[in-house]
Amino acid sequence: MPNNVAHFAVTAKDVERARRFYERVFGWRFTAWGPPEFYLICTGPDGEPGIQGALQSAGAYAADPGAGGVELTIAVDDVAAIEAAVEAAGGDVFMRQATIPQVGTLVKFTDTEGNRLCAMQYEPGYRSLRYTERRGPLVE
Repeated sequence: MPNNVAHFAVTAKDVERARRFYERVFGWRFTAWGPPEFYLICTGPDGEPGIQGALQSAGAYAADPGAGGVELTIAVDDVAAIEAAVEAAGGDVFMRQATIPQVGTLVKFTDTEGNRLCAMQYEPGYRSLRYTERRGPLVE
C-alpha cells in the first residue's frame, strides 16, 4: 500500500453546512467520530466504499485551512523519510510527526505550489473504519 492515496479530508468553516452539501450533492454518508465537528465520510456503497474520508472543522485544523480546504493523505512505509524528502525537494513541513493512537504517525506539508498534503505511516494491522460494520472506536 505504500504511496497510495489513503485518505482525504474536507476542511470547512461551517461543518454542518458542508455535511448537508455533500449529502445532498453526492449522497455521501457521515459518521461523527473523534473530536467535535469531525466526521468520517463514506463516499460509496458498502461493497465499494472508496478511500477513507473526513470532514473537519477549519478551527480544529488551523486558522487558515489553505487553498481549497481539501487535504489528501498518502500511505507511506517510512514517514520520517518522507518528511526529509519533502524538505529536500523544496516542500515545507508545517506539522512535524504526530502520532494518532491506533492509527499511525502523520506529517503535514505543502508541496512547491503551496498545496497541503499529509503522509501517514499506518500502524501494522490498521484497518480503516470504512471496511468495518462497526462504527465508533477503531477496531482491528
